[in-house]
Amino acid sequence: MTAKTILVLTAALAFILVPGPAGAEGTKPLKVLLIAGGCCHDYPQQKDILKRGIEARANVEVDTVFSADGSTQPKLPIYGKPDYAKGYDVIIHDECASDVNDLAVVEGVLQPHREGIPGVNLHCAMHCYRIGNPNDPVTEGTPHGFWFEYLGLQSSGHGAQLPIAVSFSDPASPITRGLTDWTTMNEELYNNIKVFGGAHSLARGRQGKSDFVVVWTNLYQGKTRVFSTTLGHNNQTVEDPRYLDLVTRGVLWACGKLGEDGKPLPGYGK
Repeated sequence: MTAKTILVLTAALAFILVPGPAGAEGTKPLKVLLIAGGCCHDYPQQKDILKRGIEARANVEVDTVFSADGSTQPKLPIYGKPDYAKGYDVIIHDECASDVNDLAVVEGVLQPHREGIPGVNLHCAMHCYRIGNPNDPVTEGTPHGFWFEYLGLQSSGHGAQLPIAVSFSDPASPITRGLTDWTTMNEELYNNIKVFGGAHSLARGRQGKSDFVVVWTNLYQGKTRVFSTTLGHNNQTVEDPRYLDLVTRGVLWACGKLGEDGKPLPGYGK
């Protein structure tokens, strides 16, 4: 074997062994932790709908923490474990724990987000971990405002279940780019008691004369990306491809893996 042949073979072998650029097929999936359970919703079905829908749309692996406790104080396994998000790229809060108001528990749930792990919040997550009267506008920096500051928006309740006309108020955002307005099946329109300065509205919802922000982003403590939507009470909405597209984009955006064109960055799509 000549020296020239050896050089050619060495170069070919190196080409084969050198890993491809970021975004190649070998990209590791994002690790997503979905937290579900509590009062008033079909979480046994919705947790599976969300897992299947998000995994079908992006290069992610969704693990689920679920409590079958249907009360407003579900005994979720994450409570008392502020390191519950270790090893995950993003946390999806889809729990309904409106009467979980112990300060230590609330701070434990917030701890990963205070450390910079992104959050995605769906529907009743907006009514969780409330310390004090949720109808009173919060004073920032007090326990009453801890969870709402993370969300970027304070909500205290909703009206009757009726269709919601969803209109995207910022069609230029990568999360909403190319998405079209639609009207949901019967849903609960959450009110807005206070919208914080760091929150950015992406869509509004209307039921009759009521008109509120229903999709938004927030930069928590100046560093943590947070995406939220108050939509998602009934299974018909959660399994709607438009809803799953929106939530998946929110997950990718929160992790910094969504392009300006609204498409996953290389390696993170399907």
